[in-house]
Amino acid sequence: MLSEERKHLIEEACGVFGISGNSEAANLTYLGLHALQHRGQESAGIASLDHSGVLRIQRKIGLVSEGFTEEVIETLPGNVAIGHVRYSTTGESSIRNAQPIYASTKFGQIALAHNGNLTNAEFLRKKLEQEGSIFGTSTDTEVIAHLVARSRAKDIQGALIEALAQLEGAYSLVCLTKDFMAAVRDPRGVRPLVCGRLGEARVVASEQTAFQLIGARFDREIAPGEMLIAHKDGSEKWLKPFNAQRPTPCIFELVYFARPDNEVFGRNVYETRKQMGRILAQQSGVEADLVIAVPDSGMPASLGYAEESGIRFEIGLVRSHYIGRTFIEPSNSIRHFGVKLKLAPVNSVIRGKRVIVVDDSIVRGTTCRKIIKMVREAGAKEVHFRVASPPTTHPCFYGIDTPERSQLIASSHSTEEIRKYITADTLAYLSLDGLRQAVRAEVTDGESNFCDACFTGRYPIPVGSRQT
Repeated sequence: MLSEERKHLIEEACGVFGISGNSEAANLTYLGLHALQHRGQESAGIASLDHSGVLRIQRKIGLVSEGFTEEVIETLPGNVAIGHVRYSTTGESSIRNAQPIYASTKFGQIALAHNGNLTNAEFLRKKLEQEGSIFGTSTDTEVIAHLVARSRAKDIQGALIEALAQLEGAYSLVCLTKDFMAAVRDPRGVRPLVCGRLGEARVVASEQTAFQLIGARFDREIAPGEMLIAHKDGSEKWLKPFNAQRPTPCIFELVYFARPDNEVFGRNVYETRKQMGRILAQQSGVEADLVIAVPDSGMPASLGYAEESGIRFEIGLVRSHYIGRTFIEPSNSIRHFGVKLKLAPVNSVIRGKRVIVVDDSIVRGTTCRKIIKMVREAGAKEVHFRVASPPTTHPCFYGIDTPERSQLIASSHSTEEIRKYITADTLAYLSLDGLRQAVRAEVTDGESNFCDACFTGRYPIPVGSRQT
C-alpha cells in the first residue's frame, strides 16, 4: 500500500511459524508464512537446521512469495525450520531487522522469531551496551539473543528461560537451536500462539490458519507463560517456568488482526465479528436502504449489522487484491489516489441510496473521510458511518504499530467532531461494553480479562517502568 495511506492504518502484528520433524520443513514453513502474510508484509525469513546440525537462514524484504523462490528454499535443508513475517513495530523496516534473528553463542547457534513488543527493551538494551554488547539491529528481538548469550545457565534451554524471565511486554516466540525447537508465550498471553501436528511432526504458528493450508491438525493454544521444547528425536517437554500472571490477550486480534477463518483465544473470529455488528446495530440503528462494508476487515461486522437491523447487505465497495508494495505516484491532480487504488465503489448499488458503511476502526480519520467522499460521489443520498469497535484513544505498546496518541483522532475529538470531519451524516461506535459482550470477556470490578488498552488507556503491563 502507498506509504501515504499506510500512515492512517493500524498495522498488523508479526506472524511466526515453526515445524520440527518433517523432511520438507522449509517448504512447509514457506506455506505457513504465506497463510500468515496478513500479519506482516515488510519482510519474511526462514531458518532451518540442516542434517549436520548447522543453522541456515534466509531473510528477504517484501512478501513471502516475492523473496522465497524454489531456489532459495533449496538452500534451507533439514527436518526443522522456523519462520517469520514482519511489520516493524520496533526498529525501522530494513533487511538487517528482518527475522529470524540469528546469533552464535557459547551454547551454539540460535535463531529467534518474535511476535510482540518488549516494553523494557530500551532499558535492557542500554544496560547491555554499557556492559559491552554490540547490537547489529534496532529490533527488540535482538535483546533476547544478547540475554541468552550472556546467561550463566548450564545449557541453552536454561539460558533461554533466564533471558525470557527478564522481559516485560508481549512475546510469542519461536526459537531454533541445534538441539530443539522451542515455542513460548509470555505470561500475559497477549499475542496468540497455537500448536498442532502434521503426521508425527510438531507444528506451531501464530494462527490456526497456517495449519489449515498445510493440512496440519490443531491441538490447542500454547497457554500464557507456557514453553514447548520439541527435540530433534521427536521427544517433547512442556514447561511453565515463569511466575504466573493474569492473562490479558489482545482484544484487537478479534477486532481486526486475526483472519476470520480462524479461532483465536478460544473464540471463532468470524462469528465474534458478526456479533460485534449485531450489537452495533442494536446500539446505533438508523433508517437506511442498505449496509455496505469497508473490505475486507469490515465485512463480518457489516453482515451482522445487516442481519440484526433487517437492512439488506450489498457489496458497495470492491477491494483490489493486486496492490504491490510500491507505486509511481501521480501528481496532486489525481485526488485520493491511494484510496482509489485500493477501493472502488459499485455505483449502481449505491446511487440514490441511504447507505450505512461499516468498518472495524477509525485511526486518524483521513481514510474514512476519503471513503465517504467516494461513496457520495457514487451517488449516495446519505452516508452513515458505523464502527465495530470503540474509539481508539491510546497507542499499543505490545506489538501493534499504532500512531502516537496525539495522532489518534478519537483521543482529542468527540464523536460529533469526528463525524463532521469525516463528513458522515451520522457516526456511531460500538460501545466498550458491547465489544466486551461480543468477545465474551469476563469483567471483574470494571477490568476485563482482555487487554483493551487501545480503547481505555488501562495498560495491563507497565509501559514506562525501567525505561530511560
